[in-house]
Amino acid sequence: MDSDRLYRVKKEDVEKLKELLTECFAGDPLYCRLIPDGETRSRLLPELFECDMEEFLETCEIYADSPDINGILVVDDESQPYNAFHYYLAEAAAVLKTDGYLIKEDPSLKTFWNFIQGREYLNSSWTDRLNQEKRLHLIYLAVRPAMQHHGISSLLLREAIDYADKNRLMISLETHNVSNVKFYEHFGFKVFSIVEKRFHLKQYCMIREIK
Repeated sequence: MDSDRLYRVKKEDVEKLKELLTECFAGDPLYCRLIPDGETRSRLLPELFECDMEEFLETCEIYADSPDINGILVVDDESQPYNAFHYYLAEAAAVLKTDGYLIKEDPSLKTFWNFIQGREYLNSSWTDRLNQEKRLHLIYLAVRPAMQHHGISSLLLREAIDYADKNRLMISLETHNVSNVKFYEHFGFKVFSIVEKRFHLKQYCMIREIK
């Protein structure tokens, strides 16, 4: 995905990204199920999001509303060619680093086991059923809580939609917060399926068809 209107995030912005995502997802239903202990969650989330962002800077596109980074959009453009070796090497490195953090912060291995059990909530494997390679997958759309209701989410999402429509791409995403469903439906998304494997947690898998 290309954008002339958004700020393309750089490696030196990882600290800002980590802080923003930690703030945004501290109470997210998924992470509250995966890391139920609040103190463990507060220690782990910054480390996990740092791993994520380092991986996605290598394999995806990350855009923000501005260099201040009050909101971010992480996009995987499935329609673009990619270096499979580079992609899987980056992914493997992130997995190893993540597993190390999980074990370090909770030596009982309960959190590590939760992440193993919850892998289907984390790996977007449901998109395999779409059989559509001309597709954008939105991995993260997050806005700093203090800056919500200022149009930043709409700005970021609209940019992805404009790009997808111009290039005739489907868009896919997932959310674990039912209150987000109506927001995405407003932009033409629909619920494709609902994943409910463990933790009494529903994952709403949504798509926006090719226009």
